[in-house]
Amino acid sequence: MGRKRIQPPPLYPHRWCDTGVKLESRAGDTVRYWGHWSGTGPSASPKGFPKLKNDTFLRAARGEETEYTPVWCMRQAGRYLPGEQPAGAGGRRGGAAAQFRETRAAQDFFATCRSPKVCCELTLQPLRRFPLDAAIIFSDILVVPQALGMDVVMTPGKGPTFPEPLKEVEDLLKLRQKVDVTAELGYVFQAITLTRHSLEGKVPLIGFSGAPWTLMSYMIEGGGSTTMAKAKSWLYRHPDASHRLLRLLTNIIIDYLVGQVAAGAQALQLFESHAGHLGPEQFQDFALPYIRDIARGVKSKLKSEALPLVPMIVFAKDAHYALADLACAGYEVVGLDWTIRPQDARAQIGKNITLQGNLDPCALYAPKEKIGELVKKMLEGFGTQRYIANLGHGLYPDMSPEHVGAFVEAVHAHSRHMNKHS
Repeated sequence: MGRKRIQPPPLYPHRWCDTGVKLESRAGDTVRYWGHWSGTGPSASPKGFPKLKNDTFLRAARGEETEYTPVWCMRQAGRYLPGEQPAGAGGRRGGAAAQFRETRAAQDFFATCRSPKVCCELTLQPLRRFPLDAAIIFSDILVVPQALGMDVVMTPGKGPTFPEPLKEVEDLLKLRQKVDVTAELGYVFQAITLTRHSLEGKVPLIGFSGAPWTLMSYMIEGGGSTTMAKAKSWLYRHPDASHRLLRLLTNIIIDYLVGQVAAGAQALQLFESHAGHLGPEQFQDFALPYIRDIARGVKSKLKSEALPLVPMIVFAKDAHYALADLACAGYEVVGLDWTIRPQDARAQIGKNITLQGNLDPCALYAPKEKIGELVKKMLEGFGTQRYIANLGHGLYPDMSPEHVGAFVEAVHAHSRHMNKHS
């Protein structure tokens, strides 16, 4: 059967995508596309990726010396950016600046997530505008519950919603007990491979997943919640069933993250976004063991399948009580929210782990000059080495792209100056 050849939405427009088969340049060099070369499963790794030109983020993640502090932003491929029409062969963008944004808004959110071409475009957009040191693939943590057989829809004004959340222990029987990540989440792997090639080595590409407790809480609450009371009640009323669900999620997350590396991800981040809803004891029982198992399981599989041992980041929002434990959980980088002082975090985590964060996202509403002052203070608190600058949470939809740019530029300028005069 013939396949339609399409152009990807490129950062650089000269690479073609023969969807589902291969990527090839106009010069005719061919590289295999995820899942469609000899070999099966996550161990079948693509070859021929462009050489990485800026490895500052990876060097910082591994604790190596850097010329300046690298920076990227959670949700950097987000709604705050005006849409851009992809560049044509001549490098010009059309006058309808909001065209792509409107197209995305008209689509079902998860249909967008299932389109490798669109995810690639959304991942590349911020790299065209800002000198960021890493890209993160456009996707969503809730694709994992979908892979388990649950329906998730994005409701306008409300966010992600599960029409049939888990209510009783018996509902666990409705979930797939074994998940073929290639079959269920292959579209994410395809997006990663397409994006890795389209980046042409400009910066590393980060893959990610939600952590088990965070995903469990969504699956039981049916969406967002200020208290997570339904999900937390399971921990008290049904501890054994809670552990079964958390173990099921852990197993699929390990395979999912390994598959992302096989597809081309050069770093991985685990989002435990709802850690703050747990106290220290519950975190120790229902979150930390699975966070550790994911790091251990991913690294073991990467090694056994001869895949790159990429740096891993854990971001457990509001888990101040667990920073020392997270430092020993097997991750190269610990992400921080904005409610902890850099000096306090470093004292708890030690000098052998890279820190990431932690400017208050709302600081980007300040004037540009104030953003520069806050960045300078943040860098003075963290230091410029073993450190990756970021926000303490994701960018918000109404934030000014100019202020995001001011944040990125201030990190680079102040860290270079500090390194020069240290």
